Amino acid sequence: MKKFSTIASILAVSLPLMSAEVFAAGAQATTAQAQAIASKSKCEFLPDAPDKHVVVRGDTLWGIASMFLKNPWCWPVVWDMNQEEIRNPHWIYPGQIVYFDRANGRLRLGNPGGLQTEKWTPRSRNHGLGDNAIPAIPASVIEPFLSQPLVVDKNELAAAPRIIGTKEGRVNLGQGEKAYVRGDLDGGTSFQVFRPGVPLHDPETKAIIGYEAVYLGTVKLDKEADDEVSDVHTFLVVNSKEEMAVGDRLMPIPPTPILNYVPHAPKDEVDARVVAVYGGVTVAGQNQIISINRGKDHGLNIGTVLTLFNYGPVVVDKTDNNRSVKLPDEQIGHLFIFRVFDNISYGLIMQVTDVVKVGDAARSPK
Repeated sequence: MKKFSTIASILAVSLPLMSAEVFAAGAQATTAQAQAIASKSKCEFLPDAPDKHVVVRGDTLWGIASMFLKNPWCWPVVWDMNQEEIRNPHWIYPGQIVYFDRANGRLRLGNPGGLQTEKWTPRSRNHGLGDNAIPAIPASVIEPFLSQPLVVDKNELAAAPRIIGTKEGRVNLGQGEKAYVRGDLDGGTSFQVFRPGVPLHDPETKAIIGYEAVYLGTVKLDKEADDEVSDVHTFLVVNSKEEMAVGDRLMPIPPTPILNYVPHAPKDEVDARVVAVYGGVTVAGQNQIISINRGKDHGLNIGTVLTLFNYGPVVVDKTDNNRSVKLPDEQIGHLFIFRVFDNISYGLIMQVTDVVKVGDAARSPK
């Protein structure tokens, strides 16, 4: 995987659409041949992988990859994708056909009839991103987390615009109500509202690596302050997840992350620990959100897949003079990273066989 990840100089790749004749010829090769080719990159096809799959609405890249591959994050390897294409993949739409090219140990994409051949190049956000393109993972599961929670440093929220008053002295604010705000808006008109939350501690060093601010809702500027009269801005609460109050802080609404990254292993070795389970609970399961103590500074990006382990406890070996011994870590599932900060990332738990706890490990897949 490391060797593949370094191929960053290629800016486009030809993915020929297979004709029925080409596919038939490739299908004559044995699965063993395909396995031998793929295993060179530690990416093996399932022994019962289908010859093809017709893409339907509701499919995901992860789900399709799981039909063909033992490890879904090997998708970029069997598609000959480089790092640029991992970030800006060839979009796949319902009705297209994914073929298993057994002769070459690769997946190929075709249309019904499959007679034309086309060279595809990565597409930017403004070109061809139709709503029908299939996502990497179920978008509905993570949509609420794409712009919140928010990880900030100790001083970031302190310097942000803040609610200093309410109409008629209300204690809490709900949708449609007015909030009076002081602070530099920097030209912004729409903001998210946060409340300073608990510090996030690194499970290894115990140091504070950030603060997870509590998301409360959004507000929109109703009337900007008249500097000659007052420095107070008037805002309206657009939507409210929780009630807002005096002292809560405003942060600009960030752009929604582009989720067209395909599932892939990290470029460099990653050995992370689970910092927290989102929502304040102590354990997490399938399709729940956790944070880990690694981020952009450690080479993680959207779509990175890590293997989850229950961290082995330290026990006393009574047969060896009460010596302290750490038990082995137990692999329990996978983590799909979908939001990344400098030193913290949020991920969706995938294919888990046991609960995930704070302090458990998340490492590069092998």
